[in-house]
Amino acid sequence: MRILLLGTGGREHALGRALVADGSELHVAPGNPGLTRLGTLHDVDITDGPAVVALARDIDAELVVVGPEAPLVAGVADELRRAGYDVFGPSAQAAALEGSKAFAKDIMAAAGVPTAGHRVCTTADEAAAALDCFGAPHVVKDDGLAAGKGVVVTDDRDAALAHAASSGTVVIEEYLDGPEVSLFAICDGTTARPLLPAQDFKRVGDGDLGPNTGGMGAYCPLPWAPQGLVDEIMRDVVQPTVDEMARRGTPFVGLLYAGLALTRRGLRVVEFNVRFGDPETQAVLSLLETPLAPVLRAAARGELDALPELTWRDGAAVVVVEAAQGYPGTPKKGGPISLPEDTDDAYVLHAGTALTDGHLVAAGGRVLGIVGRGADLEAARATAYQHLERVVFPDGFHRNDIGIPH
Repeated sequence: MRILLLGTGGREHALGRALVADGSELHVAPGNPGLTRLGTLHDVDITDGPAVVALARDIDAELVVVGPEAPLVAGVADELRRAGYDVFGPSAQAAALEGSKAFAKDIMAAAGVPTAGHRVCTTADEAAAALDCFGAPHVVKDDGLAAGKGVVVTDDRDAALAHAASSGTVVIEEYLDGPEVSLFAICDGTTARPLLPAQDFKRVGDGDLGPNTGGMGAYCPLPWAPQGLVDEIMRDVVQPTVDEMARRGTPFVGLLYAGLALTRRGLRVVEFNVRFGDPETQAVLSLLETPLAPVLRAAARGELDALPELTWRDGAAVVVVEAAQGYPGTPKKGGPISLPEDTDDAYVLHAGTALTDGHLVAAGGRVLGIVGRGADLEAARATAYQHLERVVFPDGFHRNDIGIPH
């Protein structure tokens, strides 16, 4: 199968590895240095619908997989579908599940999906009233896309008010206690199939200290998860959401990411994303045995119900993010990187990297994802950190507690 994959990050490198496992031909726009070993890279603005359609036509693509949220919210999937291509990724209207926190809350209310109590605020007075209503810790979320950095969780009311004032429309909600779980579901507008549940680490520092990031690491599966958790999430969260989107005439075709908290009052949705989440994707896909490309094409065609359940390799996987100094603020770019040879159970995925005069350098905040697999979580964690010790990146840093359940 000839596949066009849109994106540049560690998610796309992980997707690329999975998509070529069955011998598919991969084209990536714009890609990263790690993806050069897997396929052909193309320099295209992936938020420019006509340009992406032209590229799909040039390479005679049989499937287009849209990785990041920005082109989805911009309607690139719509333009591709109008041009006759099979596309894995939701329409612009369906992508509003991530593009607008307020819209997502409206969908959840209509579908009866359990989530945090909240208020949508557009003024300082509304924000102040909402903060007083829910109390500390204060949770303030930008309504629109913010590259994983639009959420502030703080006991400092002034800081919460300042974030609300700087962000325009925000959603302020009650703080959810309990461990968090990420579950991805592949959807075709009607049917949804779950992937393995994972847990990520959002704070920049060990012990979940410091500001929120896009994710500093993840692991799967979850040895501590209650029995039947995935079935509960699919029944109470994913399928009602898919059904509500279809009822509104905006069927959800693509990857629905549910970020959830297992609170004392039961399961609650923290957020929805409309694409594979980073870094959980890097861990989850490393354990997938079922060839991915036919599954994504079946979803694009509304044919998921004809496929068997996904199969998974035994064991566990851990991914540790190596970030550039300064992240999640202004990262230090241009630092040289030297990587060890990959093995079957330990390898490096590229995220914020570039080639300068033929040398690999840092080009973003989250630079690398180091994946380790093992017979159990402890073994996978040891494999990941041992491989990380062989990475030479003087300007990098990482958390030391990835893979320890929290």
